Amino acid sequence: MSGNTITTRSELASPEIQDRSADFLTKKYVLGDNPAVRRIARHVERASEVECTVLVCGETGTGKEVWANLVHEAGPRADKPFVPVNCAALTPTLAESQLFGHEKGAFTGALGASLGVFRAAEGGVVFLDEVGEMPMELQPKLLRVLQEGEVTPVGSSTPVPINVQVVAATNRDLAVEVEEGRFREDLYFRLNMVQLDIPSLRERPEDIPSFIEFFSGRFAERYARSTWQPSVEELQQFCEYPWPGNIRQLSHVIEQSYVLDCVPHLPSSGKPKKGGSLPYFNLDRLRDTAVRHALRATQGHKGRAARLLGVHANTLTRMLANLDDE
Repeated sequence: MSGNTITTRSELASPEIQDRSADFLTKKYVLGDNPAVRRIARHVERASEVECTVLVCGETGTGKEVWANLVHEAGPRADKPFVPVNCAALTPTLAESQLFGHEKGAFTGALGASLGVFRAAEGGVVFLDEVGEMPMELQPKLLRVLQEGEVTPVGSSTPVPINVQVVAATNRDLAVEVEEGRFREDLYFRLNMVQLDIPSLRERPEDIPSFIEFFSGRFAERYARSTWQPSVEELQQFCEYPWPGNIRQLSHVIEQSYVLDCVPHLPSSGKPKKGGSLPYFNLDRLRDTAVRHALRATQGHKGRAARLLGVHANTLTRMLANLDDE
């Protein structure tokens, strides 16, 4: 939200911002090769450029705040504040003050003035997590802020202009919430300029090896342990598991193994589905993913990649030929 001004790619503050965008889109946040996730990354880049409101939707644990951070860090507001607020945790009697600020003496206990979330984020991004939990009585006030680009602190009659981009996130279906009268339709449309539908981990099993590699490296360094190198059978088990807690659960399972210094094991509940692999994932895709990881780890050196995979160089050549045929 930045008035009526639309920032285009050619008007970005500096070439460094475009470089940073490319870096975050390809290296730090977008793990794996899932086509849907790559499309979302492109939408993030565009939303960052035009600085419009963004609604991030997805199940708990899919990394919605990570994507909100990407909207911030990939765009021209990257050097300005990123201020998150959990709408479900707002104190009902103080929610308006927490968001929009208040003047000294505005209510009992207001011993000094407060900026509130929106003014504290001036020039940057406000992240409204769990926006579907926002009380109905607060929703029209948020709508006015989005429409007018200004806030009115509690205890004041003078609006204060603000310049922030708003990113909201929810694990609820806001269209259903609107139909059932729990969320304002006009606010929903205002927040939903760009909607990012983050897939669950069970919808992108081909990316699980990338997440395992990422989290294993992170926690091996944190806990001074050797990096876990899963076998093909272990990878298959992890890729077939439904992961009800999504990426957050996968991260927890791997971190727990480093804390306890043991091989990661899957929880006893939520067993893998019967009948083999999940849709769009099988041993052939697991093989192909392993080949890509090995080549990436060895900077494309086929001999070292073959040794890393535990196969003969001629076998790797045949595997690469199959990759090229896809």
